[in-house]
Amino acid sequence: MKRAPTDPSVSAPVAAKRAAAARGFASAAKPASENEAISTRAAKAAERRAAIIEAALDEFTARGFAATRIDDVAKRAGVAKGTIYLHFTDKEAMFQELVRTALVPTMQRLTAQPSPGVSARQMLEAFADAFVNDVAQTRRGDILRLVMAEGTRFPSLAEFHYRNVVEPGVAGIRRILELGVARGEISSAALAQFPQLAVAPVVLSVIWQGLFGRFAPLDVQAMLRAHLDLIFGERTAS
Repeated sequence: MKRAPTDPSVSAPVAAKRAAAARGFASAAKPASENEAISTRAAKAAERRAAIIEAALDEFTARGFAATRIDDVAKRAGVAKGTIYLHFTDKEAMFQELVRTALVPTMQRLTAQPSPGVSARQMLEAFADAFVNDVAQTRRGDILRLVMAEGTRFPSLAEFHYRNVVEPGVAGIRRILELGVARGEISSAALAQFPQLAVAPVVLSVIWQGLFGRFAPLDVQAMLRAHLDLIFGERTAS
């Protein structure tokens, strides 16, 4: 068998480099297509996971945590029951994901470190406004009501919610109150000792809107501002 003629103008090292480059080019195309396929699969999996979470919230809200079945969630999400178990081990895991994705980031924003030069009242007013817009008037309020309704029967749900939402939230409010006491904005130091008093109207608004909002809608924002007047004193007209 005859060898293919070689170009005498190309040295052996140069030819070797060209051959290696050609192999590299050929092999680079495959990983690129594989990466695109992986990215597409990941995006579809994320969409399915989000659909499952949304369906779980709908079912939990309509039926309660105890009565909701995995089959119900799968049907509402438009996926097979087995698909649910690819993402979550059980209903409790779905609930935890609801809290983790919907409430934890919101609470972190609401109770961020106090900003220098901003009064304690301004911080609590910002908290009140954000709570109304981001929680009370959204589906996040349904999650809070679900915890209140089911927490005594499912202590693990209550504990998860407490560790991830309530505990850091109360700590953030305490920081603001302590700052207000130190600056002389708040006269009672006991309020910083019991920050639950400062956020009690928030809890009341969630309960009220869920139970009685259809009969007697509550102006949550106005109520929270009235509460702040009790803490700081009424604003004087400028």
